[in-house]
Amino acid sequence: MNASGHTSHITTHVLDTAAGRPAAGIAATLEAHAPDGWRQIGTGTTDDDGRISDLSPPAVEPGTYRITFTTGDYFAAQGSDSFFPEVVIAFRVSDPGSHYHVPLLISPFAYSTYRGS
Repeated sequence: MNASGHTSHITTHVLDTAAGRPAAGIAATLEAHAPDGWRQIGTGTTDDDGRISDLSPPAVEPGTYRITFTTGDYFAAQGSDSFFPEVVIAFRVSDPGSHYHVPLLISPFAYSTYRGS
C-alpha cells in the first residue's frame, strides 16, 4: 500500500545511469489504449528514490498501456543536454491479477527498460 491508500497495479522506477543514482523529479503519465485512442488513467512524479508507487488505479483491465516520462525536463534541470525529450514505453497487461513494474534506465543519449518485479 502507498501514501494514497491503495496498492498500485502498475509502478515504475527510474535510474539515471550516467549519474549512478535514482532520477528524482521526473513526471510520468500512464495511459490506457481505448477504441477511440489513449485515455489518461494516472500521473505521478518520481520521488527521491526514483519511484512512483501510486501511478495506476488499484486494478486495471487486460490491454495495452503506455507510460510517458518527461526525461528532457529532467536532464535540463540537471544542466545537461539530452537527445530524447520524452520516453514512451508501451506494454501489454495480460494478467489483471499480476503487478506490473516498468523500470526505466536513462542517460542523456540512451534509455532501456524491462519488465521488473
